[in-house]
Amino acid sequence: MSTPISTDICIIGAGPVGLFAVFEAGLLKLRCHVVDALPQPGGQLSEIYPKKPIYDIPGFPEVLAGDLVDNLMKQIEPFHPTFTLGERVEKFEKLDDGSFKLFTTDGTEIQCKAVAIAGGLGSFEPRKPAVENLEQFEGGRGVHYMVRDPEHFRDKKIVIAGGGDSALDWTNFLANVASDVTLVHRGTTFRGAADSAEKVKTLAEAGKIKLVLSSNVTHLHGNGELKEVTITGNDGKAETVPLDCFIPLFGLTPKLGPIGEWGLEIENDAVKVDTLDYSTSLPGVFAIGDINTYPGKLKLILCGFHEAALMCQGAFKYIFPDKKYTLKYTTVNGAPSM
Repeated sequence: MSTPISTDICIIGAGPVGLFAVFEAGLLKLRCHVVDALPQPGGQLSEIYPKKPIYDIPGFPEVLAGDLVDNLMKQIEPFHPTFTLGERVEKFEKLDDGSFKLFTTDGTEIQCKAVAIAGGLGSFEPRKPAVENLEQFEGGRGVHYMVRDPEHFRDKKIVIAGGGDSALDWTNFLANVASDVTLVHRGTTFRGAADSAEKVKTLAEAGKIKLVLSSNVTHLHGNGELKEVTITGNDGKAETVPLDCFIPLFGLTPKLGPIGEWGLEIENDAVKVDTLDYSTSLPGVFAIGDINTYPGKLKLILCGFHEAALMCQGAFKYIFPDKKYTLKYTTVNGAPSM
C-alpha cells in the first residue's frame, strides 16, 4: 500500500474553480492536493469543450477553454500543488481531531485538515452508445470511453465513434499513433471545432484515416476480447470490420456520485452551503462551483472563483481557529510561493 498523502486542503475536482482555489489557498500558505476522476486537469473545459471560447472571464474578452486551464495551471505553479488524476474519491472519514481521511477508487489515501468539494456537476460518467453487448467488452477487453494513455493504442486498429471535440481531437492525434483509425459519425457535419473537423477531413482525403459518415456502430463481436464491429449506415447497409479497440466518445454525463452518500445536506442534487464561507452542513467540508446550491446561485465560472476565495478564508479559520489572518493584496505583496 502506498504512503498516505498529507496536505492542508484536499480539493475534490480539478476544474477551473478547483484550480483557482489552489491559488487562493496558496496566498494563505495552505497546501493543496487535488483529486479528479478525469485523467487531466480542467474538468469540463478540458474534457468536453477545450476549443470553445468563453466570453465572461474578467479581463479576457475571449479565451479558449483549454487556454484558460493552461493559464490557471501556470498561476498555481508557485504553490506546488499535488494531484491524483484518473481516480475518484469514494469515501472519507472525519477524525476526532477534526481532520479527514479520504480514499479513492484506486486505494489512494489522503490525510487533510479540510475538504473542498469543487466537483462541478458531480462525477462524470461516459454516455454510452446503444449497442446491445457493449458491457461485455468493457474493463480492458476492447471498449474504452476515455483515452488515458495514447501509447496504449500504439500500432493498433481502432474505431472511434462520435462527432464532438473529443472524437475529432483524438482522431487527429491517434492517426499518428495507431496503425489504423476509423472515425464513425452518425451525421454529416461535426459539433466540434471547425479546424479540428477540417484536419479530420484532410487526413481522410490523404488516406491516413477512414471517415464513415451517416453511420453508427451497431454490433460488437468477439469471444471475451473485442475482435470486430459492425458499422451500419443510415441507409441500412452494414459492414463488419476487424479492430483492436473501440472508443465511443459521446461526451460525459454528470452525476452526484459518492458525494451524495457523505451525509451532507443535499438539495436538487447539489450540496447546500452557507454563503458566508461556502461551508456545508459538516464542519470542515466546503463546496464551491456548480456542485453547490444556495439562494441566487448562478452556475458561472466567475461566480465559482468568488466562492473559492471566500471558501479558502473559511478553511483557514477552520484549520487555524486561534490564528488571525489579515487580508493582503497581491498588488502590494505579489503572489508568494510556498
